[in-house]
Amino acid sequence: MKTYSETLDFLYSQLPQYQKIGSVAYKANLDNIIAICRVLGKPQKKIKTIHVAGSNGKGSVSHILASILQEAGYKVGLYTSPHLKDFRERIKINGKEISKEKVIDFVNEFQPKLKEIRPSFFEWTVGLAFYYFNNEETDINLIETGLGGRLDSTNIITPEISVITNISLEHTAILGDTIEKIAKEKAGIIKPSIPVVIGKTQPETKSLFEEIARENNSNITFADSIKNKSFEIELKGKIQQENANTAFHTIQILDELSYSISNKNIEEGLKNVVKNTNLLGRFQLVSKNPMIILDTAHNPDGLRTLVNEVTKLTYKNLRVVIGIAKDKNQIEMLTQFSKATCFYFCSSTNERVLKGTELKGIANKSGIKGTAFDSVEKALKKAKLDSQKEDLILVTGSNFVVADII
Repeated sequence: MKTYSETLDFLYSQLPQYQKIGSVAYKANLDNIIAICRVLGKPQKKIKTIHVAGSNGKGSVSHILASILQEAGYKVGLYTSPHLKDFRERIKINGKEISKEKVIDFVNEFQPKLKEIRPSFFEWTVGLAFYYFNNEETDINLIETGLGGRLDSTNIITPEISVITNISLEHTAILGDTIEKIAKEKAGIIKPSIPVVIGKTQPETKSLFEEIARENNSNITFADSIKNKSFEIELKGKIQQENANTAFHTIQILDELSYSISNKNIEEGLKNVVKNTNLLGRFQLVSKNPMIILDTAHNPDGLRTLVNEVTKLTYKNLRVVIGIAKDKNQIEMLTQFSKATCFYFCSSTNERVLKGTELKGIANKSGIKGTAFDSVEKALKKAKLDSQKEDLILVTGSNFVVADII
């Protein structure tokens, strides 16, 4: 492949990726990624990592930790998914995306060697991240799980610390139909003798996490059970205070592991998350008159938190441009908003998102009214036309909906 565009076309054409088509792309073992990394020289065994899982907030926690560690002078790799604008957002060092040339070279070099393994899109990407971080000699790397934990392709690392932010019902067709079953999958990232930080203490999961940590001889910290500090963080919302607290207690453990991180590094890291890591789509203000906010909340818990933050703002009418993936609880997500909300139901360029007309039909059956659009762009355009300058337009419901705008 000669160009970046051709390389991306190749990656996206590989065995179905979860981001595009959902649960049929999920593999129930780690055989492929183990075989891939063997070909790559086992880079996952040569890099230092922090592994982050959870239903909500794992991307934010990963970016917060990366920002703090960068402020402390470390060379920090950051692997997250999905991307919003460009594939290269998934793999960064000190906030700078991997170059197009590195992506092209990697695929050209290893495509013949990995042909028999037939990696999926996600497996290609995980292999590339580990290989790149190792070659660039990073000091520490934040690795966010894609889905679940136990069988996620990232789960072949032995991290310095494992972090689990919180648990809510999500991807139930794959991870299980109860909080407890999902927690057990996420807890699959807990490794023998490796400390684990739990961001949120939940009655349904606390004893399970404690039991699995005990079985692994892993010290466990429930970040929210320790007296919370009040953090000055540029990311807005109560949930980001919780994420900052999770990151803070993770940093405290890193400090005990001979990393050198000062309180000043923590303060500056929290104030400069976007600048240091180029984080997008988290309560992101893109316009003021009317106010337009983009947020990647994509399940009921995420939207509940988002709506709580929105109620603290001053506005006349709330207009919500929303698209929701097919495997989510659409009604529970929509009912997080008040009945006065003006809805603009939209399709996305990603086929995992329901068509706007389908979402409207589901909403109408529960008495929720709105207008359907065949793209996020058209929905936002109409919301702007309908708005007064005192109104608030919220674009949310899915990573893919926010990606279509960004």
